[in-house]
Amino acid sequence: MGVEIRPITEGDWPGLWPIIETVTRAGETYTYPLDMTEAQARVLWTPPAPGGTLVAVEDGQVLGAAKIIPNQQGNGAHVANGSFMVAPEARGRGVARALGEAALAFARDAGFRSMQFNAVVETNTVAVALWKKLGFEIVGTVPEAFDHPTHGPVGLHIMHRRL
Repeated sequence: MGVEIRPITEGDWPGLWPIIETVTRAGETYTYPLDMTEAQARVLWTPPAPGGTLVAVEDGQVLGAAKIIPNQQGNGAHVANGSFMVAPEARGRGVARALGEAALAFARDAGFRSMQFNAVVETNTVAVALWKKLGFEIVGTVPEAFDHPTHGPVGLHIMHRRL
């Protein structure tokens, strides 16, 4: 059947929450609180328009998601921000790339002029490489801004790409 990328539905949340919980609790890639609740996650991952959430689904199972929101308010709202999570068991199958490509198209169609990631953990080399392949540049790195559970203080990249 293959992986389908589509907007999230109410019925997808029970499949998405375990992915968010697993990634968040690992503490390796997001600046979220390690004890973030399901209710907090749902607010973060189901934004109103012009933002939105896309899910990657295969045979009814949620494999990952992409959240697109304005990066800032007011005069900065023309820049999108994206967040991505993929289930550990679905990694290495092109799910993140498909979500990234779909998120870029979503943002462009929603009228955003560029996309910026504010906090890509520098030790997350797989994500950094993917975003570079999709046309993002590292425009700066905040040194020691992330307390990685294994590597200690590491940098957070700010990455940007015009749409």
